[in-house]
This record gives sequence, structure tokens and C-alpha cells, in this order.
Amino acid sequence: MSRGAERGNSLVVGLGACLTAFFVAVALLSVLWTPYDPAALAIADKLQAPSAQHWFGTDQLGRDELSLAMLGARNSVGVALAAVLIGLLAGVPLGLIAAARARWLDELIMRGNDLLFAFPSLLLAILITAVFGPGAIVAIVAIGVFNVPVFARVARGSALRIWTLDFCLAARVAGSGPLKISVQHVLPNLRTVLGAQATIQFSLGVVAEAGLSYLGLGIQPPATSWGHMLNDAQTLTALAPSLAVIPGVCIFVFVFALNLLGSGLRPRRER
Repeated sequence: MSRGAERGNSLVVGLGACLTAFFVAVALLSVLWTPYDPAALAIADKLQAPSAQHWFGTDQLGRDELSLAMLGARNSVGVALAAVLIGLLAGVPLGLIAAARARWLDELIMRGNDLLFAFPSLLLAILITAVFGPGAIVAIVAIGVFNVPVFARVARGSALRIWTLDFCLAARVAGSGPLKISVQHVLPNLRTVLGAQATIQFSLGVVAEAGLSYLGLGIQPPATSWGHMLNDAQTLTALAPSLAVIPGVCIFVFVFALNLLGSGLRPRRER
């Protein structure tokens, strides 16, 4: 990679990291403080335009939109992050096992992954939440299930390449077993590729959570998320367009930042 391209890649990673850190910081801040109580109703102040008192205006129930957006960030980020963790904790070990063990076990794990990939992920997530009932926990599981085969494939593909390198061959000659080699030598060399994939899955999780909440199958009131805010705003766009613009911009910018971060990390793992 040339010096100019490397500098441009660093700028992309830096911009994505700064924007991502901003949204995560807002989500963490909302745990301790919001400008107003997001659950407090003030019907007399409903549908106010953005002002010095309410920077993002108020909704149809008089709730402060900035406070709701901060709370939405916490819930959207929390659901997507938990779903990514499910994928990492379940998918990476499966990928390592598939790369290290006998061919029949590799085939069994990969065909199971293919079975999950055969179904549209968001459609099956909607089916899971419809069967087991809406809620944050069900949404996390529904989204996390489809992160498992993604991380399993990424881990297996990279692990197969690492297994052919000299230090793994030397470890095998020294008598180390597949489990020890996978943990001590293969897994540490997967950090960059898994980190890049995790940012992509994180962004997809935010979009999936927003879609489920928009349909009423994700976060349930009195809690809120960006998707739930979009659902509330769909009949009020003519009266208060900012109600739809604010959560929509939040979703777009956060997903854009995560994709910048992930695409910026990808060339680094290929060097």
C-alpha cells in the first residue's frame, strides 16, 4: 500500500472511529443523564419546533426529542452490541473447530451455516420475534443467531490460512494439539479480521434492530429506540418532519461511521 493510500485509509479509520465513539459516548451518557425525563409527558408542549429549550423539539406527547434520541442510542447500541457478542462467542469457536478438526466435522459445521444462510436474516428475525413475542431480549437473540454463521465462516477461512504458516507447523512438530494451537497461535492472529467484521455486523445489527422496532417487534414502550421513534413519527411528518428526520439521521450517520471503520480496517488485515 502506497504512503498516500495508507494516509487516506488512516483518515477513514479515524473519522469512523470518532463518529462511532461519539454515539457510544452519547449512549453511555444517557444512562446517567438526559436533558429531560424521556418518559415525562407534557401534552401542552407537544410538537414544538427545535428551540433553545428543546434542541430537537418535542414529540406528540410533549417529550423532549433529544432525550428520546439519547435513550434510543442506548437501546439501539445495546441490542446491536449484544447480538455481535453472541456471534463472536458462538461463531468463532465453531470456525476454529472447523479449521482444526476432521473433515467430517468441518463439513457438518459449514453445512449448518449454509442452512442458516438459506433464509433471509431479517425475515427470519421477524418470524422469531413474532413467535416468541416482542422485546429487547428476543430481538438480541433473533439478530445474534445470524451473526453466528458469519463469524464462523470468517474465522474458519482465516484460520485455514494461518494453519499453513511456519509457526503453526513448528507447533505441530513440537507436539502441540489442535486445541492448543488454535488458542495460542491461531486465535491471536484473528483479532484484526474479526474486529473488522464485528464493525460491519454491528452496523447491520443497528439497522435490523431499527427495523424490528419500527414494526413493533423490538424495543417496547416505555423504552424507545430509533426505529420506534420512526414508527411514532410516520403519521406526523407533515406537522413535524423533524420527528422522522432526527432518528433517521442518527441511524444513517452511525451505520455510516461503522462501515467507514470496518472498510478502513479491511485493507490493514490484507497487508
